Amino acid sequence: MKVVIINQARMTSTRLPAKVMKQVLGKPLLEYQIERLKRVKLADQIVVATTINDTDQPIIDLCDRLSINSYRGSEDDVLARYHGAAIKYQAEAIVRVTSDCPIIDPSIIDYAIRFYLENLPQYDYVANSSLTESNYPRGMDVEVFSMNVLNQAFLESITQMEREHVTPFIYTQPDRYQLGVFLYRSNQGHFRLTVDTDRDFELIKRIIEELYPQNHQFTLEDTLDLLYKHPDWHQINAGIKQNIYSFTKKRT
Repeated sequence: MKVVIINQARMTSTRLPAKVMKQVLGKPLLEYQIERLKRVKLADQIVVATTINDTDQPIIDLCDRLSINSYRGSEDDVLARYHGAAIKYQAEAIVRVTSDCPIIDPSIIDYAIRFYLENLPQYDYVANSSLTESNYPRGMDVEVFSMNVLNQAFLESITQMEREHVTPFIYTQPDRYQLGVFLYRSNQGHFRLTVDTDRDFELIKRIIEELYPQNHQFTLEDTLDLLYKHPDWHQINAGIKQNIYSFTKKRT
């Protein structure tokens, strides 16, 4: 089974434009993330799926410099962008990550892939969060699903939310799809390690500046140790609300 990581990235983020190219220690955040994705052992390929906008050319240029596959598609219909990238690179299982998670731990992605593959065909979709539970910090998010499921979502999704956010069609239908969720060993969900605002960037910048020079392969555990060592850092982006949709009933 060919496992392809598809990482969505664009320059026109509404809350923090060009965040993926913001630099820490002379390197853009997207480059740090790509370094980490390259360490995922169970993935066969990495694809950065960006848009056809001219403003996203810097993302393509970075991918070319780092010898990473890229794909250009719709800005608003992200589901179509994912589907096109998956077809182009002949994915059989898709790992979905997003570019606002620059310090995602590759071991978590490997665990998600392993969990999915070892439980075939029990689960159609595996993730480390659900509509009701997650104890990973925001910014460690990963989803794994089959090409067959992605095809169904692409053909049947009709709402703007489903087209823009790729997987709601899947995880809001537990009566149709078998959903697998794995959790962290302790609840660390109060930490926010994603980049969506200037305050998020300030925290990630501090983490990278502290950990990366000594250990390019720092883990989630290293990050958590650092945050508990500096409890005031948590306040940098505490209270920021994630741009997510709430689902109060199953899709009809």
